[in-house]
Amino acid sequence: MKLYPAIDLRGGQAVRLYQGDYDQMTVYNADPVAQARSFIEAGAQYLHVVDLDGAKDDTTANLQTIAAIAGQGGLRIEVGGGIRDEERIRRYLDLGVDRCILGTIAVKDFAFTERMARIYGSRIAVGVDMKQGYVAVNGWKEVTPEPGVDFCRRCADAGVKAIIATDISRDGTMQGTNLDLYRELLTIPGIEVTASGGIARMEELAELQAMGCHAAILGKSIYTGAIDLAEAVRRYQD
Repeated sequence: MKLYPAIDLRGGQAVRLYQGDYDQMTVYNADPVAQARSFIEAGAQYLHVVDLDGAKDDTTANLQTIAAIAGQGGLRIEVGGGIRDEERIRRYLDLGVDRCILGTIAVKDFAFTERMARIYGSRIAVGVDMKQGYVAVNGWKEVTPEPGVDFCRRCADAGVKAIIATDISRDGTMQGTNLDLYRELLTIPGIEVTASGGIARMEELAELQAMGCHAAILGKSIYTGAIDLAEAVRRYQD
């Protein structure tokens, strides 16, 4: 299983939100590049980056920060947050980002998502954020009427290779991740599933690995020390 420590960017700083609420934000590091370097020192090979400003306001305010993180090397980086056209995909890939995550646009313009998946293959993932089981978009502010699992099936049928699934109610809460959700998603053929949101214990990583999750994203648990990243990498990193 691949392990992705997470850096969420807002105003050029590494932050975490509680249940996706921009008003409940904690700054963990004013220097995201140094934060990424500490992950490398812990043995991480992958990094999950979310531009919260991009997700909320459709800006590229954190582009230079992401460029600096990518420029230091040592990590295969996936980036999401405000990626809603092919130009932005190309800009990130040109910076050295390994994979771009489509979120809101995947729901709002499914034909675009299908086309990007066809053109870029495994370099495109779809981030499916779920609130009470339904897909949420626009920085988690808007909940759609489509069940998240149904949308994941639709993505797989359209040729999307990777899904990053987040139960918003668990994100940043340290209450444990939604293991039942990932068991259900893993019954969908043809997609790699990444678990995101609420992972708080090593035992959850063991369960995710055992059920066949492709990857897991670690956020608040590694910032607070609930999970030691170096130990998690030693035990569970492919």
